[in-house]
Amino acid sequence: MLEEWIAQILPWIISLLELMGIFVVLVSAVGAFIRYLRGLITREEVDVKFAFANGLATSLEFKMGAEILKTVLVRELKELVVLGLVILLRALLSFLIHFEMQQNHKK
Repeated sequence: MLEEWIAQILPWIISLLELMGIFVVLVSAVGAFIRYLRGLITREEVDVKFAFANGLATSLEFKMGAEILKTVLVRELKELVVLGLVILLRALLSFLIHFEMQQNHKK
């Protein structure tokens, strides 16, 4: 009974987390673009890359959460391998974004 309930509700939660990640990317991109345009108009230096990278890193956290929840629904080893590779890729992207943020912040 609990397994059936989880199998029914989990895809909705996963989709919600994925949508949250997409929303964070969209809001971050629009916000960074507005800051960029404002910097062009006022001629003051604005750290657009840091703000956008922070949004991307946050988005990846939501998406990795969704991937982790997908592991509950895995039925075959092949699915688990693909899911593991996706999680590894997203973790690597998150690490690279954080590294880039630290390098830009030091400058």
